[in-house]
Amino acid sequence: MGGYRLLLQVTWIGVIFSEMETFAVAAAHEIALPNCLDHCGDVQIPYPFGTSDDCYLNKDFLINCNQSSTGRDQPQIGSFVIPQISMEGQLEIFLDLAMVCYQESGMLSGYRPSGLLIRTSTFTISNTENVFMAVGCDTFAYLNGKQNNGNFSMGCMSICQNESNVLNGTCSGIGCCQVEIPKKVSNFSLQVGSYSTNHTKVWSFNPCSYAFIVKKGLFNFNSDNLTSLQNNRNLPMVIDWTIGTETCENAQNKPEYVCGANSTCYNPENGYGYRCSCNKGYDGNPYLRQGCKDVDECLHPDLNNCTSQKRCSNTEGNYTCSCPKWHRGDGRKDGKGCALNQRLVNKIAVAGGVGFIVLLISSSWMYLIIKQRKLIKLRERFFRQNGGVILRQQLSSQENSVATARLFSAKELKNATNNYHENLIIGEGGFGTVYKGFLSDNRVVAIKKSKLVDKSQIEQFINEVLILSQINHRNVVKLLGCCLETEVPLLVYEFISNGTLFEHIHHKDRSLSISWETRLKIAGETAEALSYLHSAASPPIIHRDVKSSNILLDCNYTAKVSDFGASRLIPLHQIEVATLVQGTLGYLDPEYLQTSQLTVKSDVYSFGVILIELLTGEKALSFDRPEVERSLAMYFLSAIKEDRLFEILQQNIWTEKNEKQLKEVANLARRCIIVKGEDRPTMKEVAAELEGLRKIDKHSWVNVDSNSEETKYLLGETSDCYKYDAFVHSSVVYDSVKDHTIVAFDGGR
Repeated sequence: MGGYRLLLQVTWIGVIFSEMETFAVAAAHEIALPNCLDHCGDVQIPYPFGTSDDCYLNKDFLINCNQSSTGRDQPQIGSFVIPQISMEGQLEIFLDLAMVCYQESGMLSGYRPSGLLIRTSTFTISNTENVFMAVGCDTFAYLNGKQNNGNFSMGCMSICQNESNVLNGTCSGIGCCQVEIPKKVSNFSLQVGSYSTNHTKVWSFNPCSYAFIVKKGLFNFNSDNLTSLQNNRNLPMVIDWTIGTETCENAQNKPEYVCGANSTCYNPENGYGYRCSCNKGYDGNPYLRQGCKDVDECLHPDLNNCTSQKRCSNTEGNYTCSCPKWHRGDGRKDGKGCALNQRLVNKIAVAGGVGFIVLLISSSWMYLIIKQRKLIKLRERFFRQNGGVILRQQLSSQENSVATARLFSAKELKNATNNYHENLIIGEGGFGTVYKGFLSDNRVVAIKKSKLVDKSQIEQFINEVLILSQINHRNVVKLLGCCLETEVPLLVYEFISNGTLFEHIHHKDRSLSISWETRLKIAGETAEALSYLHSAASPPIIHRDVKSSNILLDCNYTAKVSDFGASRLIPLHQIEVATLVQGTLGYLDPEYLQTSQLTVKSDVYSFGVILIELLTGEKALSFDRPEVERSLAMYFLSAIKEDRLFEILQQNIWTEKNEKQLKEVANLARRCIIVKGEDRPTMKEVAAELEGLRKIDKHSWVNVDSNSEETKYLLGETSDCYKYDAFVHSSVVYDSVKDHTIVAFDGGR
């Protein structure tokens, strides 16, 4: 019984929430007569029902709004509590059970019949929503009433011998009986009794017999009901109600007819009168004079069938759908929908197509003209920013000079590099990207695209371009010119194709192929180039980033000093320049690192490290070596001090014939890397000393190595230098943080 009570409570709560939801939806519509209560507690009271005079249709529809034991208003019709009234012609009531009970001796202890106190044909038992039930093991029950102006009775019988015969959940006549109710039963009452005279055989498990009408699905029989059902005094049932006792056809012609505007009268299957309902497209209370109001179906997608909610238009009692521009149809999902008006579209398309083509051609021409003008202005602005006017004036004053820098156009270099295609990138470093380019005169060049330019140093940059372009030394990479029409200036150099000295020394596949004679030749040519920059150039030039990866080699293994991105000009009558420290660790002058005073002796130190690389075949700085050997210069000095020179030399360069020469070069390298700069030799002295060693080697014909690269070349053997790109190998070698560190500098390009 506890479960049944819970079910009843849940049902009651559901009814309340359902009513609240219905009220929220219909809040915009009147449901009661003016100045009449439309609610009693949580229950809506729609007309024809009412709670006071002049608020209901007739006395059959009078609702008493009384306070319950909980203090809340509670609607009643007669003595029956009403939890819900529906304008669709139904109301719910709580109906007392009819029952008869006995004492253990078999004597009658109580009898309670049940029936509808309002005896009128306005109300009939809902035959679709209810069932008639009897519960007991010695029980018969009757449902009495009126049907079609005649008396009506129906019965239900339930018998069981003992409690174990009862089957929970079924009402087949054993402990519980269930009967469907026919149509149009009104003025009903319930009667219940027992077959036995004393009821003693079943009293222990069934002291009472019960009869009741209940809403379908709200009562589930079990054996506990035989002893405890009397505790549940009220069960919900559904009553159908109608207006009067006449059909629509008769009532519509009489003044008492109550269906209001925009409503329809209909005859229900269960009942003796008629009911009203709002026409399609309207909502509200059809029993009021103006109760049915138009529904805006376009506000509720589930109420309209338009293919697009944006093209739904509400009308009185209905709605219309439309199609978008250039479409035809009714715009309804259940109709023709919307289809493109192809004929009209074709005409518009032809006209629009012609106009579009004309507009496109005109716009394209205008766009190209505007873009070209903007590009020209942008190039002119960059040209001025990058000192192009100053450089042009300087070049015009040097027309009679043997060699001058050329000003390349942005378009010319763009064509030379196939719009700077990534496949033509031959090097990337700290200062920029280098591309291989092919000029219109079939010359192969290296085009350096810098990352940054210091606008405050434009005048110095122009001066350096002029000076570097006039350096005509066989061991210095030639600067052919520049382009100033881009945001960052582009420098154009001659292209050297046989890799870098770094690669030839340190690449596993090539390091053993370069002989000592060739190494000495490269060292001498590099020294001559640096000596020229320090002594013969005006003003003198400090390279500031001398290292083996900046020494390029051509097909004859001729050395070419490159990459003047960090170079500085030394003003006349000065021997040093104060700058922020910049260079590559391993080659960096320790005195310059400590004082920031840049001198030509800084290049001497870096060259000394290159000589040690040529001797040992080891990198200038490597974190792969033990800590004491990490700096090649320090490791070399330690080996010289301990008289271990021949232990650290590269294995393929030492022979008994060149032992003295190797010692002389090692001693020269040691002097170049002396910590105190003024104790180091000048590059002019270094170049002279190396040239002297080479001349001794050349005159010692018995010492000529028949396997040297120079001999092979002189004998006509073909070189494979064109397999390599110098700038590619340069970038590959020094992209490792382990081997290369760039220190910030000022004034570089």
